[in-house]
Amino acid sequence: MSEPRPPLTTTTSILPAMLVVGVALGTLVIFLIIDLVTSPRVTPSSPRVAIVGGLGLDAHNAGLRACQSPGTPPSNISGALVLPVSTHSQGAAVHANSGAGDYDCLRHFTTRTSAGALLGFYEAHLESQGWSLFSTGTSHALAQMLFQKAGSDTFYWVAGVTVNSSSNGRLSWTFRIYQNSSTI
Repeated sequence: MSEPRPPLTTTTSILPAMLVVGVALGTLVIFLIIDLVTSPRVTPSSPRVAIVGGLGLDAHNAGLRACQSPGTPPSNISGALVLPVSTHSQGAAVHANSGAGDYDCLRHFTTRTSAGALLGFYEAHLESQGWSLFSTGTSHALAQMLFQKAGSDTFYWVAGVTVNSSSNGRLSWTFRIYQNSSTI
C-alpha cells in the first residue's frame, strides 16, 4: 500500500475572464463614441396634418393669439387655436374669468362659408390632434361642437365652436377654449 499524498495544487488564473470583460468594455466605449459623433441632433416639432378638402387653414391669422400666454394653454392643447381661411375677428378676446380661477377664453368671428364647412374644419383638425368630440347641437344657437382633451398640465380642456347666426353666406360664430376642473 502506498502512502496517501495530498492533491496536486494548480492555480486558476482570472486573466482570461478579465480579458473577455476588457474586450466587452472596450467595444462598448468605441460604439458609444461613434454614436455621439455621428448622431444628428433632432429637434422635436408638432406635425401639422394636411386635411384634404374643406376649408383651408389660415396659418397667419392671429385672431386666437390673444387666448395664449406663456404656458397657457399647454403646448399639447394650443394646437387647437387655429382658424380657417377668410376669418375675421369681431371684437376683442374675452377672458371670462378675468384670470381668476380656471382658464377660459372666447372670441367672436365671422367667416364666409357654411356652418357645415366650418364645423367640419374644426372636427377634422381637432380630431387629428387627439381631441375627442363629445357634444354636438345646441338649444341657443344654430350649431355647436364641443371637444375635449387631457392637457399636459393634468387638466381636461374643452374647445368649442358655436355658430351663432348666418346671413348672406356669412357666419357669425364663437370659438371658446377653457380648462375644465371636473370630468365630463
